[in-house]
Amino acid sequence: MLNCTPDSFSDGGSYSNPTAAIDHARRMIAEGADMIDVGGESTRPGSDSVPESEQIRRTIPVITGIRREWGGPISIDTTRAKVARAAIDVGANWINDISALRDDPEMADAIAESGCHVVLMHMQGAPRTMQNDPAYDDVVTEVADFLKERADWAQTQGIARERIIIDPGIGFGKTLAHNLAILHHIASFNALGYPVLVGASRKSFIGKIAGGEAGDRLEGSLVAAVWGAINGAGIIRVHDVQATYRALEVARAISRSQ
Repeated sequence: MLNCTPDSFSDGGSYSNPTAAIDHARRMIAEGADMIDVGGESTRPGSDSVPESEQIRRTIPVITGIRREWGGPISIDTTRAKVARAAIDVGANWINDISALRDDPEMADAIAESGCHVVLMHMQGAPRTMQNDPAYDDVVTEVADFLKERADWAQTQGIARERIIIDPGIGFGKTLAHNLAILHHIASFNALGYPVLVGASRKSFIGKIAGGEAGDRLEGSLVAAVWGAINGAGIIRVHDVQATYRALEVARAISRSQ
């Protein structure tokens, strides 16, 4: 992930300059990243929304620069159709929508018309308030049911099934116990028949277990990434590309051994 924001929970301000962001993208690709996910709006707990014009100002030069040098998938992390369309125009071919197409009535059309892939994520509430008091009767079942409903709806809007990815939304309106239950039951989401994305990197639940601020949660992030991958997640969204790539290579080698 490449956060082009001044207030990301994990690396706020480090890549808000387009030159620094593009340089970081180069490093991520060299370290083994298969996709670059570019975001211009922090969605950390307590964050406010960012105007579309500002998201575009932050992200479009970065996507443009990456696309000039690289032919791999580029994702725009946004809930706004205007931002998505601007990103698609300069080479983005994935849309990562934390609202699962609920925030902007034009987003589904933007995706269907472009033929992009879309990540549909579960979130209880909105970023500003989502961690105030998240509650579920059965978090795994409720999140899975939500993702199935949103994926079904997306297809009625002309988005091809094979272009849909689901994300249970670790840390988005979930307590420590909820996050652990979701990770423990990743196979339940895989059973829905869509590729599953897991984004647990550096999140606060890791700090609650093992300690450390966001930048000091590498070990826990690696465990979550490996756990997700060996239990069926097809896409792992991370900050620390090289370390995660190496950890996953070892896990895959073990899983292939006789």
